[in-house]
Amino acid sequence: MDIFVPYVGGWFWWIVAIVLLIGELFAPGVFLIWLAGAAALTGLIDLVFGLDWRMEIATFAALSVILVLASWRYVMAGRKVESDAPHLNRRHEAYVGRTVPLADAIVNGSGKVRIEDALWEVNGPDLPSGALVKITGVDDARLKVVKA
Repeated sequence: MDIFVPYVGGWFWWIVAIVLLIGELFAPGVFLIWLAGAAALTGLIDLVFGLDWRMEIATFAALSVILVLASWRYVMAGRKVESDAPHLNRRHEAYVGRTVPLADAIVNGSGKVRIEDALWEVNGPDLPSGALVKITGVDDARLKVVKA
């Protein structure tokens, strides 16, 4: 480490910050930017206070953890996508609350309903064909129903 120590200093951390920012440009993922910020802050703190190389590394490590954890809420908030069709790939969830007639009787807890142009398997109490049922939930690809 003694060979490396003369190169560690305030300007070293600014160079690390620039390299990390360039890395963020080539591999965008909103992660290296926080490490670049930690490196820049470490360089600034070192220029102001003249830290020992051990303190510089400890400062960089602590700032890296703090900035990554603090950015977690920001990054995760950006992943929530509002949609005008929230049930697009979960069509069966959009049927919850509807009342429909049974296409096939529910026998031993299993039957079928016709919704629009599709037959859906349902789980519920035994009921005759044609009885009205209310869809109360979804269990995998089966709809849960009760007598309406």
